[in-house]
Amino acid sequence: MTGDFQHVVLLAGGVGGARMAEGLARALPAGALTVIANVGDDEEFYGLRVCPDVDTLLYTLSDRIDRSQGWGVAYDTVKALDVLRDLGAPVWMKLGDADFGLHIWRSWRLAEGASLSAIVAEAARQWGARADIVPATDERVRTKLNTDEGWMDFQPWFVGRRCIPKVSELRYEGAESAKPAVSASAAIASADLIAFAPSNPLLSIEPILAIPGLRDSIEKCRAPRVGVSPLIGGKAVKGPLARLMQDLGIEATTRAVAGRYAGLLDGFIVDTGDVEDAEALRASGLAVAATEILMGGPEGAERLARELLAFAGKVAIAGERRRG
Repeated sequence: MTGDFQHVVLLAGGVGGARMAEGLARALPAGALTVIANVGDDEEFYGLRVCPDVDTLLYTLSDRIDRSQGWGVAYDTVKALDVLRDLGAPVWMKLGDADFGLHIWRSWRLAEGASLSAIVAEAARQWGARADIVPATDERVRTKLNTDEGWMDFQPWFVGRRCIPKVSELRYEGAESAKPAVSASAAIASADLIAFAPSNPLLSIEPILAIPGLRDSIEKCRAPRVGVSPLIGGKAVKGPLARLMQDLGIEATTRAVAGRYAGLLDGFIVDTGDVEDAEALRASGLAVAATEILMGGPEGAERLARELLAFAGKVAIAGERRRG
C-alpha cells in the first residue's frame, strides 16, 4: 500500500532531495508529484545564472544525472572549463559542457524577461522530467554563512573552500522580501500530502521556509505532512549537515532535525538504528516510522518512497480520527 495520494508536494534540495524526488516519481502516478526546489544555492558564474538544486532535480528526473557523483550531467566533458582555466579564470566550480548549455539557455531566457518558474517548467517539459519542478521563488534569495573567515556566499564556502571555514551564523538574504512562486503556493494549496526530503534542513529546506507565506501555508495545510531524516546515527549520508549543526551549537541528532520543522510535521521517518531519537519523537506526540533511510540507487529511492507513502496514509487516517 502506498496511500491514495493524487497530488504530492516535496520540499527538496541537494542530492538527497533529488533522490527522494526520483523515488516518489517512480512510485506515484504520472503527474502526481510537484517538487518545490531550494534556490538559496543559486549563483552567478561567468555572467551565467546557475541553479544547482534545481538543475540536480532536472538532471535526475530526466535521467541525465551523473550517478557516480549525484550531480552534473552523465558523461559530460569540461572543454569550456579548460579554456577558462587557460585564460586565467577561476575554475573552482566544476561546470561541464552540457551543464554550461543549460546555464546559457536559462540566462538567455531570463534576459528575455521569462520568470525562473517558467524557464524551469519549460526545461522539465522539453526533457521529459517525471515530475513538476517549481523554484520556491522567482526572486533572488541567497544563503549566506558567517564564518571564521567572514561572511561567505554558499557556493564559495561549500565548493570553493570545501566547507572548511567554521560557521557561526546563517542568513537567507532576500528571503524576507521575496514572494513565493505562484506555482509553489498553488501546489501547496492543492496538496493531499506534503513531504520533506532528507535534505539539509539548514541549507536546503529552511531557505524555502524563510520565504513569507510558504511556512504559514504548510503549517495551516490539512494534508498529512511527513519528513525523512537526513541523518543516520548523527552523521549525514552526504554533505556537511552534522558538522554545520555542531558549528551552530545544534545537537546533530534526528530529533534536532525534526525540531527544525516544529509545527510543520505530523510524522517523521528515521533510520532503524536511531532508536533513542525515535522514542523521543514519539514521546513528543509525533508519529514515527523506522526503516533503512539510505537510498542508494533508484530502486532504493523507490522503496523508501513507497514506505513514505504508506506511512503517510496511516498518518492521514489517524488525523481524520482525531478530527472526527
